Amino acid sequence: MICIKSSRELDIMREACIVSARALKLAGEAVKPGVSTEEIDYEIRRFIEKHGAKPSFLGYGGFPGSACISVNGTVIHGIPGKRIIKEGDIVSIDVGACLNGFHGDNAATFAAGKISSKAQALIDTTKQSLYEGIKMAQAGNRIGDIGSAIQWYVEVRGYSVVRQFVGHGVGANLHEDPSVPNFGTPGRGPRLVPGMTLAIEPMINEGTYEVNILEDGWTTVTADGKLSAHFEHTVAITSDGPVIMTIP
Repeated sequence: MICIKSSRELDIMREACIVSARALKLAGEAVKPGVSTEEIDYEIRRFIEKHGAKPSFLGYGGFPGSACISVNGTVIHGIPGKRIIKEGDIVSIDVGACLNGFHGDNAATFAAGKISSKAQALIDTTKQSLYEGIKMAQAGNRIGDIGSAIQWYVEVRGYSVVRQFVGHGVGANLHEDPSVPNFGTPGRGPRLVPGMTLAIEPMINEGTYEVNILEDGWTTVTADGKLSAHFEHTVAITSDGPVIMTIP
């Protein structure tokens, strides 16, 4: 069932989204060669809790971190730990915060020092594909319009869209209906109406779209070992167009 939020609920949810967005910004600033992923996770958790919120991911389904921190060929759900970030790495960080009963969810991929031109091109394409999808998040459109816009933008540039994981509704629950694939057919899927809140999150691979989940049950990597990037915003559907809620 798709949950439609009232204007009051959107106002409450926006506060959670702001905390989540600011935590992600802080995390991006912490991405540097020589820093461990668990150090970044610690700073994220401290920031979120300092602002009276809870990390949405901590303990979710047994996940042990406050954020998902995924390096290079790790697509999503990277578990923070002892891994040291190196010069040239790209680091995808997915952060959620829960405040006053609502969640904000966002992600971005950051460069550690100087990265290769091909890594930068992947990041740039993934980031822009998110905004191409958001452009289509208009009341009266359908979920398929979002996914097809992302897919076209990415594939025409030679990259692939992960199929096994998709975006989702978000609100009082971290994951709500509807699913929001980053691929699809225009004019198909649930119709968008004001009050819907979506986590739109393209996960884009340099090579094949196939992925593998490691033995820990979380860490998801590209099947061919090539790079992956990930960007996400929580977006509200309104009669005046899409509103990005996760802006610091």
